[in-house]
Amino acid sequence: MTTSALDRSDTDGVERDGPASGAVGGSRAFALMLVITGAMGLLASWVITLDKFKILEAKVDGRTFTPGCSLNPIVSCGNIMESAQAKAFGFPNPMLGLVCYGAIIAIGLGLLSGARYRRWYWLGMEAGCLFGVGFVSWLQYESLYVIGSLCLWCCLAWVATIVMFWYVTVQNVRHGFIPAPAGLKRMLLEFHWVLPVLHVGIIGMLILTKWWWFWTGGTA
Repeated sequence: MTTSALDRSDTDGVERDGPASGAVGGSRAFALMLVITGAMGLLASWVITLDKFKILEAKVDGRTFTPGCSLNPIVSCGNIMESAQAKAFGFPNPMLGLVCYGAIIAIGLGLLSGARYRRWYWLGMEAGCLFGVGFVSWLQYESLYVIGSLCLWCCLAWVATIVMFWYVTVQNVRHGFIPAPAGLKRMLLEFHWVLPVLHVGIIGMLILTKWWWFWTGGTA
């Protein structure tokens, strides 16, 4: 069995086949993945936040602002930003993204500089990523089947969150923070790329089939 650089990490008091007893770091590839996906989510949150402010300012002035990513009736960021789902917690969702994705970047940069974190930290990160992927899954459903529009910046944040979640999960399984049978653990380490690719692929197929009539130039 072979493993990629993304699976190998620096550890302190950890056995490959058992739970870590000390602080655990991460490989350079894993840390870069956190920085890149965090930056993707942060960029999406920042742009959506700016456009949301512009929409609100335009309403105050009695005007209508159309975000640049509103390309057609389906790919319409404005419809998403003005929906009730866009403020699920009583404030614009991207404001939560600005904080959470920024934290992920900080963790990735810490790992790049040699930081090591204990079990409770990694499990806390797992819980945060689980919440994130659950939240974006709800947003995906609402976007496709309730609102009936797509936001390209939201899609970027979805992909970032999905990739982040699965690789943090693999990291925790590898170090025994999340118990898993030996066979499953070997499979995750060997084929770590399968789950995020499959997850993103399923979302892509749902988007493709939902509006197949539009992509093929037909009518609903």
